[in-house]
Order: sequence, then C-alpha cells, then structure tokens
Amino acid sequence: MDFDAELIRALQVNGRASIHSLSTELGQSRAAVSARLNAMLADGTVRVVAAVDPVFLGQHVLAHVSVRTDGPAEPVAQHLRGVSETVLVSAVGGAHDLVTEVRLGSMSALHDLLAQFRALPRVADINTLIYSTVVKGFFVSDYQGDVTIDATDTALIEQLQRDGRKSFRALGEAVRLSPSAVTTRVQRLIDGGVIKISAVEARGLAHRQLSMGVGLSLTGDDDTVIDALRTWRGIDFAARTLGRFDAIATLVEPTAGALYASLERIRALPGVAHLEAWFHLAVLKEDYARTLRPVVAG
Repeated sequence: MDFDAELIRALQVNGRASIHSLSTELGQSRAAVSARLNAMLADGTVRVVAAVDPVFLGQHVLAHVSVRTDGPAEPVAQHLRGVSETVLVSAVGGAHDLVTEVRLGSMSALHDLLAQFRALPRVADINTLIYSTVVKGFFVSDYQGDVTIDATDTALIEQLQRDGRKSFRALGEAVRLSPSAVTTRVQRLIDGGVIKISAVEARGLAHRQLSMGVGLSLTGDDDTVIDALRTWRGIDFAARTLGRFDAIATLVEPTAGALYASLERIRALPGVAHLEAWFHLAVLKEDYARTLRPVVAG
C-alpha cells in the first residue's frame, strides 16, 4: 500500500477526518498517521482547505479553457493566475500550452472573459469546454439552494478556506463561540452543500504525483462511461461537457506507467470512440478560496 497516496485519498473524501478514523481506515497507528500528515502539510505536499460550492456563490457556468501560445507561455500563465475567475491554471504538454478552469455567474460573463483571453499578447487561440454536469470533483458539493448563512458562518468559512483542519476550539476562539456551537455550524454548512473540505495535492513533474487531462468523444453509451469515471480510483475529476469533447477527466497516478494503464482502461470502455490527453507539467494555480456573496441573515 502507498501510505501517502491512501492518506491523501481519505482526506480528499473527508478533509476533517480524525486521526483515529484515518488510522482505522488505513490500518496504521495513530502516531504514524499523525506524523505523516503533519510532514506532508509542512512541506506543501498537501493542503486541506474548504471550498464554497460554485452554485452557492452564484457561479452557474464552469468551463475548461485550453490556450495555445505564440512563444513562451509564462507571460500568459502569469496573467491567468491573477484572474479572479480562474481556480486552476496549469502548464501542459499536448496540443495546447496552458489549461485553466474558470467559474462565472453567466454565459455573457464567460463570453467577455474569453474575449479578454483572446486579446492577450502571445495567445494564438483558445478552445473552450463548458461543464454541463460535474460528476466527480472533490471541490464541488451538492448545494440545494435552501441554506442561508450569517456573519458568523461567513467568518468560519473564511477560516476553513485557509486551513480546513483547524480545530473546533481554534475556530471557536476566532468567532467567539464554544467548540460545540462551532461544530454544529460547520456540520450544517457541510451537510447543506455550502462547503466541501478536501485535500489539494501538489502535482506535476516536481512532485510525487503525475496528472493528466483526458477529453473523451463518446458513441452514445454515456452512462456506462460516466459511471466508470465517477467510481474509478485515480480519477480526481470528471464532467460531462459541451464542446469538442463529450466528457473530460483528470487522472492522477504516481508513475507514467500507471497513467498509461489508466488511459488504456478508459480506451477499453464500451462507448469511448476517441480520447485526447494532455500532460500536466506544472500546476501553477489551484485555489478554490472565494470571497462570499453578501451575507443573508439566517
């Protein structure tokens, strides 16, 4: 068993899982789990943070934008990193040089942002995929539109966006509530789909995990493929898309050989007509922290 990989997987499912529950799940001692987690948090291998559901923020349009540059990509990447609507920016190997994920409130806002991207110096062309349904994503929850928050909830979310494993006692001190009151509020935010607390793992050639994006053209047996993408380990993200692909996925594995095996497994699925892959050379931005919308008294 790859101890680090299994620990990170468990934290991606539940970023606030206790050391006791993690040790039980992984079959390791509490001391070993605590030491390894603290080491990975300290060296930046992993971050555990809260992300507010896009729908709660009014971000109803999520899109994947591939960018081809004319010359060095870094000046364009630097601009994309500074754009508030981007949550992910990555340098990739493949038909394009950069990919970014953007979240916006409307299609008109997306059109405006894409026009800005096209006008950037050194941008040769862009290609856009719109997510019609996110079927797997550690930072997309299931907000149902029936939760309101107050100023205390807002303060708690801001704390958790910085450190998703901050203790209830420390959170209580920050917002002047008892640990039990904070526990109730945080659980309500999680259960209501307002936030999701998960792990962000450092990926790319300089890190222990490699990442690859895959675009899929399907023949019509969509449900079988989508179910596989949703349930398979090694797939961190999957969505149905509108554009040049019918679905998109992100593969994360420790070796190039494991990535190749995952690609072959996807190619063998009934319903996959064609796939195109791009290798994430360096993830330059992965930031899901967002300023909350105006507070609604609850």
